[in-house]
Amino acid sequence: MKWNTLLISIALLSSTLPMMAEDNDNTIEVPELSTYDKHVQRMTSKWTSLIPTHLVIQNAGNMGIVSAGIGWSYGKRHQWECDLMFGYIPIHDSNRGKLTSTIKGNYMPWNICLNPNGDWNKKGRWNFEPLSASLYINTVYGHEFWRSQPGRYPDKYYDFMSTKFRLNAAIGQRLTYVIPQSKRQHHNRITLFYEVGTCDLYIRSMFQTSIPLKDILGLSIGAKFYML
Repeated sequence: MKWNTLLISIALLSSTLPMMAEDNDNTIEVPELSTYDKHVQRMTSKWTSLIPTHLVIQNAGNMGIVSAGIGWSYGKRHQWECDLMFGYIPIHDSNRGKLTSTIKGNYMPWNICLNPNGDWNKKGRWNFEPLSASLYINTVYGHEFWRSQPGRYPDKYYDFMSTKFRLNAAIGQRLTYVIPQSKRQHHNRITLFYEVGTCDLYIRSMFQTSIPLKDILGLSIGAKFYML
């Protein structure tokens, strides 16, 4: 009787093994994505790329006493950036303060690690960018500023110039601290930077009136807080 029970058990087990193997094979197979699913993936990827990667705050730079905003970094080494900032010009020679907005592009060709042999997981990493080049356009909001020359000025008195929009260029340097993973909360790295720059109006004045180069340059400092 015991032998019969053992033989029956072996027969049942042998009959279920192929079914179990077939089930395991089915779980490994990954179904091919449909055209709709691929479309959803592409759309999700595009919208994800619009998420800002960092916050920025800057003093001076022909954008006001202080400017702040968001930005996006891209490239294999995050060597390209685009910033969108809003600033404030306090009351000086006018009867009210003014708001500004700026679109700024940055390029950092080199990145040097200052502590390549350090324990990054405990102490973090310091990176130095010896050169940053920026090109940006900003505008001042207010009825005192215009896009094209008003009729009260002689023809071509302000030819190709506008008091509402300024084209700026700057170069500078950066120092970045990469936060260890165990200590990260809202940011993964923090960057301090300075820039020396000027704008199209100052450059034109230098050539027209022989103003020294040092008189058309301005210093600005700022910080960036990277979230991604």
